Amino acid sequence: MRTTPELLAAVAAAAVPGVAPVATGPSPDDAADFRSCVVQDADGRRWRVRSPLNTEASMRLETEHLVLQAFTPSVRARLPFHLPSVAGSVAHNGLRTFVYSHLAGHTLSLRELQRQNTDPEPPLHAPSPSAAPRAPLAVQLGRALGTLHSLPRALVMDADLPAYSADQCRKRMLHDLDQAATTGLIPGELLRRWEDALEDTTLWQFSTRVVHGDLQEDNITIDHGALVSFTGWSDLHVGDPAEDFSWLVGMADPTFADTVLEAYSVAAVQPPDRHLLRRAHLKAEFALAEWLVRGVDRGIPSMVENAQRMLATLAEDVRATASPSPGVTGPVAERSPEGADPSSAPTGSVPTVPAPGHDDSGLETGASGHGATDTGAAPTGPAVTGGGPASSSEPYPRASSSETEDPRA
Repeated sequence: MRTTPELLAAVAAAAVPGVAPVATGPSPDDAADFRSCVVQDADGRRWRVRSPLNTEASMRLETEHLVLQAFTPSVRARLPFHLPSVAGSVAHNGLRTFVYSHLAGHTLSLRELQRQNTDPEPPLHAPSPSAAPRAPLAVQLGRALGTLHSLPRALVMDADLPAYSADQCRKRMLHDLDQAATTGLIPGELLRRWEDALEDTTLWQFSTRVVHGDLQEDNITIDHGALVSFTGWSDLHVGDPAEDFSWLVGMADPTFADTVLEAYSVAAVQPPDRHLLRRAHLKAEFALAEWLVRGVDRGIPSMVENAQRMLATLAEDVRATASPSPGVTGPVAERSPEGADPSSAPTGSVPTVPAPGHDDSGLETGASGHGATDTGAAPTGPAVTGGGPASSSEPYPRASSSETEDPRA
C-alpha cells in the first residue's frame, strides 16, 4: 500500500492522543527506506512522522527509540543541542511507524553551512545587549561534538548499545574492505590505498568516545544561524570519534573542519588524537565503497552506477593530487616557469570526496540518494515547513579504543 501524507497524518492521530491533523508538509528523508512528513494539528503543534519501508528500516527506528530513551532529562540538559523525542508509535504489518515532537530549523547543504558560517542569518529575535555574540556555526558544531564525545561510556553500554575497541574497529573495517573487494567493482588502487591505511597501526591508537555514528549534514538542523539539533540517532555507540568528523571532508573549504576541530579540542574532556582527521578522510573515502555494496546487496543498479562513478572520480583525484594516503596531501608543485599559468600547476592537496548518494555536483541522484525527499505524494493543506530530517544512511565502520581501557570510564 502506498504511504501518503494523509495516511501518515492518520498514524499521528492514532499514535498521539489529542492530535487532530489539519495539514501536512514535506520532511526530507532517505526515501529508499522511509516515508516521512510533518503534521500540523488543530492546536498548531507540529509532529514528524517516519514510516519504514522494510524490516531493516523499522529496526533502525526501534534502535533510535532505545537510544533516545537513554538520553535522560539530566543528560539532555548537558547538551548544547536538542534531541528528538518520541511521542508515540503504531505497528502495522510488522513495521513500526514513529511520531516525534517537531524540532525547529532545517538542514543545510555543505555549501550553505560554509556560507552561513561566515555570513549567518540574523537571529529571529534581537538578542539582549548584554548577551555574548553568537559563535560561528563551525565553532558551535565543534563545541557540540566535544560535549557529545565527553559523555560517559556507561550511557551507551547500560543501554546495551555497541562498544568497540580501536583494534576491533580496524578489523571490522578490514572485513568490510574484503567484502567490498568481492564485488569486483572498486578500482584496485583504492583498495590498496585503504588497506595500507588499515595496516598502519599508528593511525589506530586512540581513546574511544560516545559517538553519534551517522553524523552528516542531513542530520543537523540549523535555525537562523544557530545549531538546533542532531537527529538520526540509530547508530549511537562507543567508538572512533573520527566517524563524526568524516562528513566534514566534503567541505570545499578545509578551514571549516579545522575550526570545528579547534573548538572541539577546547570543549572535549580529552583532546583529539593527532590522526583523527586522517581516519576521518579514510572513512569518507570508504563510505563510497559501502554505498556500492549497499546497492549491490539491494539489487539497485542506479545506486551501483552512482557509486562506481564517484569511486572513479575519487581514483582520478588521488592520481591528480598524488595523495599517498587518505588525509595526506600530495607533493607541493615546484614554482611555475616564468610566463606559465600558475593555476595550471598542481598543488599539494587531498582528493575531493563526494558524499554517497550525491553526484559530483552535490545534487541528489534519485530516491536512493542520501537525504532524498519523499516524492510519493504532494503535500496537502497549508504548507508546513521545517521538521529537521533524520536521514538514515548505512553506518560507517565503527571503531573504539584499545582493548585494555575501561570502556565505562
